[in-house]
Amino acid sequence: MTATVMVAAAAWVVLTSVAHVVPASRFPAPLDVLHAGRQLATSGYAGATIWGHVATSLGTVIGAFAVAGAAGTLLGILMGSSRRFEAFVNPVFLLLRPIPPLAWIPLAIVWFGIGVQSKIFVVSLAAFVPAAINSYTGVRSIDPALIAAARVHGASSRVVLGEVLIPGALPMIFTGLRISLQASWAALVAAELVGAVAGLGHVMTSAAYDIYPGMVLYAMLWVGGLGATTSLALAALERRAIPWARR
Repeated sequence: MTATVMVAAAAWVVLTSVAHVVPASRFPAPLDVLHAGRQLATSGYAGATIWGHVATSLGTVIGAFAVAGAAGTLLGILMGSSRRFEAFVNPVFLLLRPIPPLAWIPLAIVWFGIGVQSKIFVVSLAAFVPAAINSYTGVRSIDPALIAAARVHGASSRVVLGEVLIPGALPMIFTGLRISLQASWAALVAAELVGAVAGLGHVMTSAAYDIYPGMVLYAMLWVGGLGATTSLALAALERRAIPWARR
């Protein structure tokens, strides 16, 4: 991975700053990005410094992901463990599931304005569906013989849920959470591109209006870095929660 990054960085320098194959108007050179980073860290841009924009975007993603991931996981477990509950909830879920989260952005702006609340709403929708689907699939994929064996030995429904279904579904649950986290970042940036007063997506939009490609790429690098960092944190939590699934 390190070698790949080094090769990509070297190609970037050569193509933009040495050979000038790629003009600066099309793709910024490293010095352009460094200049944008210095400006954003000191005098600020688009209404705040880099730390203000990062705090806005990161706080929105973490808050929305935590709430929607937990709610989606709970719904998926309940649907997977109860046929009656699934029959009650599934029609509404099937109706709303095909609607892309970004399609809710206009309504979110109407309902909540262009502040943080509308972004949390859109990101929550993006994180909710993968968590619910994978949790449901994880519960339903458990061998029925294990459930039957637990019931034969006198396990109640609560014991079966807590000691058979949920532990057995944890690998799929974390798979859903990883997808939810990735979807959260994609939805956040898209929502901030449409309407926002702060955040990394707002920086990209303002830089596009100002024809400032160095600032656009700098904000993109921050999104990529934050996305990778939060994914690593979730992977560490997964290793602690299900050590038997380590590969």
